[in-house]
Parts: sequence; C-alpha cells; structure tokens
Amino acid sequence: MQPNFIDNFTKEVSVSVKDTALLIIDMQNATGNRKMGLGKKLEAEGKFQSAEYRYDRIEQILIPNISKLAEAFRKSNGKIIYITYGSNIADASDVPDHISGIVKATNNIAGQPEHEIVSELSPKNGELVLNKTTMGAFRSTGIHSHLLAMGVRNVVCVGVSTNNCVAMTAMEACDAQFGVVMVSDGTGTDSEEMQNATLTMLRRLWSRVMTTDEVISQLQTSVS
Repeated sequence: MQPNFIDNFTKEVSVSVKDTALLIIDMQNATGNRKMGLGKKLEAEGKFQSAEYRYDRIEQILIPNISKLAEAFRKSNGKIIYITYGSNIADASDVPDHISGIVKATNNIAGQPEHEIVSELSPKNGELVLNKTTMGAFRSTGIHSHLLAMGVRNVVCVGVSTNNCVAMTAMEACDAQFGVVMVSDGTGTDSEEMQNATLTMLRRLWSRVMTTDEVISQLQTSVS
C-alpha cells in the first residue's frame, strides 16, 4: 500500500466561479482522435490494439465529462482556457527535441486538421485558446499572465495525457502559487496503471483530485 502521510499536507482547494478556471489540455485530433494523427499511424502499422485503452477512455469518459464541465462553467459564467500543443511552423523546429518526433509523426502543426481540438469539444466564441510548444503550458504560453488578469487563484485540469502535459501543467501551476484540481474522470493516458500512478503522485502536495460531479457540485454551490 502506498504511504499517504504526505497527502495530508496538500493544500485545500475549493472550486468557485469567482476565482477558478477550467483548463482543457491537448484534446486535439493529433493524439485524441483514433482516426487521425497518432491513431491513424498506429492503425497503419498494425499497432492500434495497444492504444485501444487510450481512445476508448477519451471517447467514452473524457469527452462526455469534459463537455459536462465546460457547460457547467459556461452556465455559471465561469472561466475556460483551452490549451493545445504542437508546432507553430512546418518543420517543427520550435518544439523541444524530446517531443519533436511525435509532433512530426502526428502532423501536429498549427493550421493542420490534426492540430485542431476534437470537434466534440470545440471552443465557443470568445473562449481563449493558447498553444504551447512544450509539455507544460506555463513554459511556452502567456497563461500565467492571463490567469492573473482574470483573477484566477485555482485551476481545474482536464485532458490528455495525464502523466505528460496535464501533470506538467498542473505542477507548473502549483509552483506558480495556484491551487490545482486534477479531475480523475476528466483526464486520461495510455493505461489504467499509468493513470492511477500519476494521480497518486499528484495527490502528494501538488493537487487535489476530484471527480467531474464533485467539481460541478462545488461550482454550483459557489453561485447559489
């Protein structure tokens, strides 16, 4: 059993429409649509079976729950920021070496269909979309300034992949003094083991872990 004594020191975070933003991270065709980008490449190589968990979770759990969260924030006049990842230029020379391979292989280039957010979660008019060229959003976007200007103190993180870009953004937010909530059924990666291990790690000082329904309940209570 994993020791949890450190968890007791994790900062309490309350979701409030006044000072909380929903961060929808990397829900793009490049790695979130089984028929495009990574999914298409794996299918062509006869390797798609290894990614079934990922895409099933995205389609059956993440998209419905992120949609619910987004609508709850919109109905409450809450704050939503979409974050994408990928290159801004055709040769992908603006992304770090450790992600340039997957960026190129999935054609995750600004302006390409693979770079677009999955259609089920398309931003509404006026909602902010920031593109990052690194794993974490705070390194390569102006998100910190945007959050401060919006009066945000806490962020709710959803999207993919839990153990990569979502976790990195969550940890950067925490180090920048924002309260962080990871949504257990609004995040996903390539296996249940990887998902659970990441959430267990993040519970240790980095973030609170809540379900979609728990976040919505707190949000609605804050406006009642």
